[in-house]
Amino acid sequence: MKQLFDDISMKSSKIITKKYSTSFSLGISSLDANLQKHIYNIYGFVRLADEIVDTFHGYDQQKLLSEFRIDTHKAIERGISLNPTLHAFQITINEFKIDLDLIDCFLDSMEMDLNKREYDSKTFKKYILGSAEVVGLMCLKVFCYGDEKMYLELKPNAMSLGSAFQKINFLRDLKQDFKELGRSYFPEVDLTSFDVYSKKMIEKDIEKDFNHAMEGIKKLPKSSRFGVYIAYVYYHKLFNKIVKTSPEKVMEMRIRIPNSQKFYLLLSTYMRHNANFL
Repeated sequence: MKQLFDDISMKSSKIITKKYSTSFSLGISSLDANLQKHIYNIYGFVRLADEIVDTFHGYDQQKLLSEFRIDTHKAIERGISLNPTLHAFQITINEFKIDLDLIDCFLDSMEMDLNKREYDSKTFKKYILGSAEVVGLMCLKVFCYGDEKMYLELKPNAMSLGSAFQKINFLRDLKQDFKELGRSYFPEVDLTSFDVYSKKMIEKDIEKDFNHAMEGIKKLPKSSRFGVYIAYVYYHKLFNKIVKTSPEKVMEMRIRIPNSQKFYLLLSTYMRHNANFL
């Protein structure tokens, strides 16, 4: 009856995703059914690690993260874990032969959140790579169904999409990251006097990432193209809202898209997709 444990574990990752992110859930639910469980498995893993460094205050976060890394490697090596989220994750990692270096790169970035408060250009790039770009690459492995040629071709575009998403998250969460957690991710930006010029430079960089990412989205298999495009559309909508918001307000409030608008975006994007926009 191990299949029952497999099913329960993957359902656990799906619940984690739906509870923590309605936007990603919309995108994942728009993928082909045989892909959805694997992307839920990846997001569930990523979410747990993120919770360790962002919300488990008052506990030994360094120790928890170290144990999480060890347990992750054990789960992948053994092909089983009593932690349902890690068990679901290892199913996907082993089935698609996802490189362990991607996982360690992600966990290294999570560890940076425990020890680093300000970033220069070098450490910023390292953090973006580990916290976002490699997560996109794990998903790309699933989308490509083992087609290594396609994976290598779309790899730079997938990294750009992950980079855009993460930088938007930084802008959206400036208040919490800087004022509550004491983190300042953007290099050479003084958040104590965040101004229009600094904001526009960041936005220009994000737009460049978006444009490059779209080139790759158009080349994805049909089984994943619409779901990834949904996530792209949502984040671009959020980005445009941030662009129209003053630096002062960005520092004081968390910019978001209401759920009602998210569902409208899903419907309108579906219609454009069916009209062969992509």
